[in-house]
Amino acid sequence: MQPTATYDSAFLRACRREPVPHTPVWFMRQAGRSLPEYRKVREGIPMLESCMRPELVTEITLQPVRRHNVDAAIYFSDIVVPLKAIGIGLDIKPGVGPVVDQPIRTRADLARLRDLTPEDVPYVTEAIGLLTRELGPTPLIGFAGAPFTLASYLVEGGPSRTFENAKAMMYGDPELWADLLDRLADITAAFLKVQIEAGASAVQLFDSWVGALAPADYRRSVMPFSGKVFDAVAGYRVPRIHFGVGTGELLKLMGEAGADVVGVDWRVPLDEAHRRVGPGKALQGNLDPTVLFTDKDTVEVRAREVLDAAAGLEGHVFNLGHGVPPNTDPDALTRLVEYVHAQTAR
Repeated sequence: MQPTATYDSAFLRACRREPVPHTPVWFMRQAGRSLPEYRKVREGIPMLESCMRPELVTEITLQPVRRHNVDAAIYFSDIVVPLKAIGIGLDIKPGVGPVVDQPIRTRADLARLRDLTPEDVPYVTEAIGLLTRELGPTPLIGFAGAPFTLASYLVEGGPSRTFENAKAMMYGDPELWADLLDRLADITAAFLKVQIEAGASAVQLFDSWVGALAPADYRRSVMPFSGKVFDAVAGYRVPRIHFGVGTGELLKLMGEAGADVVGVDWRVPLDEAHRRVGPGKALQGNLDPTVLFTDKDTVEVRAREVLDAAAGLEGHVFNLGHGVPPNTDPDALTRLVEYVHAQTAR
């Protein structure tokens, strides 16, 4: 159940579609390369190693909370951490992304995807324990990669623009595809459970690349497995957020998969997103991240447009429509949080 210190926070109230003192704000990738203090503490430490050092994870996760006064922290990690933890050979290469030593292409390869246990990720439990003590009433968001996005990396062997191998498996060998995503759903659910049981107040499932699919393919070949993840953590009664990029045509289905909050990228205005998603869901988003490279007045004008589009929503969490770009001026984010809080104070 919810930690009492965070239960009445603006963020969790918005996720539950309850009245809020102001519109809560947090940013995807708020902890990361845009902060000079992040670059300093990460210097010389490979990405995956940094995710396995509890004290370092704690410091990095807290940095944007201290600097920007955001309404929630998000646990510093990477979506491939649970795959690494169960023994998949992979690395995160600077400027490239996750690269898998031996892509999963055959049924025999599935045997390499064993179950994840809490003993595989003790550093997660330790880091979240440290974080929740430091954060006090500020909620901590746990997260994981959704089965489709994890599968896309595993099958392709790394980042892809076309997902030709993954989609070929999905179309050409649907039984193998289903078994792969079912196994990934179990791993993902186990990873989220570790975070929630350690003290995370909400979780976000990132299906970053699922916008590459048509709605019919999503419904048939992906949605059941994302739904399995959400169902697995439903009993904890923490808000479940679902986000993908380029998912305007999938918003309704992503809500139906089991999310309490649907993340929206910048391509669809929030009032239209609400029409597509339907009632009973809060929305999260959705300022275009590149607006942050303009002047203060322009940022405020565009943020006001997002707030106006969200005016009739049952619940709204202000965020960007994707992650904070690495070259963003941190002060632009601080000013944006101040603006949203001031404009929406009730």
